[in-house]
Amino acid sequence: MPRTNEPGAGVLERATRLLDAFDTKHLTLSLAELTARSGLAHATASRITASLIEVGLLSRSADGRYSIGAKARDLGLLVPSSASVRSVALPYMHDLHAALHQHVQLLALGRREAVILERISAPDAVIVISDVGGHLPLHASAGGKVLLAHSPADLQKEVLAGPLEQLTPRTVTSPRILAEQLEQCRHSGLMIAREEVSLMASSVAARVLDESGQVVAAVSVVVRAGTAAVKVAVPAVATTALAISRRLGWAGRRGDMRPARGAAARRQAAPRVRGA
Repeated sequence: MPRTNEPGAGVLERATRLLDAFDTKHLTLSLAELTARSGLAHATASRITASLIEVGLLSRSADGRYSIGAKARDLGLLVPSSASVRSVALPYMHDLHAALHQHVQLLALGRREAVILERISAPDAVIVISDVGGHLPLHASAGGKVLLAHSPADLQKEVLAGPLEQLTPRTVTSPRILAEQLEQCRHSGLMIAREEVSLMASSVAARVLDESGQVVAAVSVVVRAGTAAVKVAVPAVATTALAISRRLGWAGRRGDMRPARGAAARRQAAPRVRGA
């Protein structure tokens, strides 16, 4: 790794600021953009990005733009709670995929996005935009809304405060409507998003709970919009999420449900959002 003049703790803090510059709206960045978003000096940003590339935490494309590296994605999948949920969920996801022949995904809560822990793809299904280890917006994807609905109070307030990015003409950008959807999801555990992330793709998602009643993930299916597949997917996804939850030890005590956990957890209970 290239040498730096900063003390160890300073280098780690600066490297974290560079990695934090990436989000669902900024999947690739130029060095100038990294410098601006991290608040670091150009020379410091250049030196530390070289170190991060060397260890695989960042990657650099031929056009000089940077993105999160494969090593960072792999490390994210090794977080104990994520790894255990993934290993339990995978057989049920294969069953769901065999039944529906659609993309099946397992999502967990990130800082301000849904992280794709696993996906089983269907070759003839609708095109999806993110890979395993990638992110989906909390306010627009079905899985993201499920996680947001059961997330800590301050994260919900932060997202509902906006702005809510309009990814397609059908993306929900009204905080009031989104708050109503989240309230409904807290009661049903289900969510349908119709062409909100990308046109021609709709998704159905359901919450996954652990033995304590905490929402630890969401399982979702991505189908072609405007087809009967959405209606068929709802009971199948709900049944799969319930089976995974039972396998994780959940005994069906709905009143014991707790906020979703992940990188964004804040030790607060989920609010009863009424919308505004």
